[in-house]
Amino acid sequence: MEQKTIKCGDVGEINVYVQGNRSSNEKVIFTVHDLGCNYLQYDDFINHERMQPIRDRTVWVHVAVPGQETDASDLPSTYSFPTMQKLGESLIHILDELKIKEVLCFGEGAGANILARFACKHSDRVMGVVLLHCTGTTAGLMESLKDKVINWKLEHIGMNPTAEQYLVLHRFGSSSSKFNTAENAEQLKQVIANFQEELRQHVNPKNLKKFVEAFLKRTSIADKITHLKCPMLLVTGQKSVFSGTTNSLAQTVSRHASVKDLVNFIEVKRVANVLEEAPEKMAESFQYFIQGLGWASGVPMPSNPPITRNRSMSMEEYDLPLRMRSTSGGGSSCGSPTCV
Repeated sequence: MEQKTIKCGDVGEINVYVQGNRSSNEKVIFTVHDLGCNYLQYDDFINHERMQPIRDRTVWVHVAVPGQETDASDLPSTYSFPTMQKLGESLIHILDELKIKEVLCFGEGAGANILARFACKHSDRVMGVVLLHCTGTTAGLMESLKDKVINWKLEHIGMNPTAEQYLVLHRFGSSSSKFNTAENAEQLKQVIANFQEELRQHVNPKNLKKFVEAFLKRTSIADKITHLKCPMLLVTGQKSVFSGTTNSLAQTVSRHASVKDLVNFIEVKRVANVLEEAPEKMAESFQYFIQGLGWASGVPMPSNPPITRNRSMSMEEYDLPLRMRSTSGGGSSCGSPTCV
């Protein structure tokens, strides 16, 4: 992993981590992390055995939102934390500095929101977008009230149980009781325990407060994302607090004739955090998606014959047996999510 610090206009310096070997025909995946996280949130997924064929054929460029790195020092008192929109727009400096022609965007939560803004502003540099638990709306009243309490406590108390509970809810779902009934309950409990430990030991609460506040003040992206002309994969867990708004975003995009054949929406049953609870399903969906872009087209799916996906084939069709796909018709639809 190679670290670089890149000046990104008015946003200032941003730390970037390059994973993989660069080459003249490289395929670059561009990531931004969620609240309370850093680029390491994607580490287990990228290194999952199911991702090995993709990992060997790609370069991952991870963006660290200012002040959110592990054991980060306080941001200067004079530093003006950027809005979600400014963050998204400023990321073009990273591509220019690293001489990257185009990327596939991959983000979760707040990171997905930032990358959606980047893709809308710099669509000529984006091959496709994969957005997990992406909200396209402004913050609602209840979210605003909760975030204000969290922000105050992070500022005046530091990391605390209330902030922890909020961030666990943000990433892992709407009810703590579900942890006991999850398909991989013990594994999920350990993941959440690790997340809480990271928050307590290595996340700077004052810096996190600024990121949470920027997320709270986000503007809507629903009207902007409909102008994207690249393929989109929107993913949520059925139990995620953002399942409704991700579904709504998919519906909004699908209503526009110019882009509806480019969007796929997947809702994974019985999970909240898809990357942590269903990495195999996410990896499979991701592979189908990038094969549709012409990436990793020679990599066979496990227990299935290799297939070549075109951009108009929907995820519903991929759920059909191979013998039925030829008679199922083309075109992608987001009238209802694909549940896997």
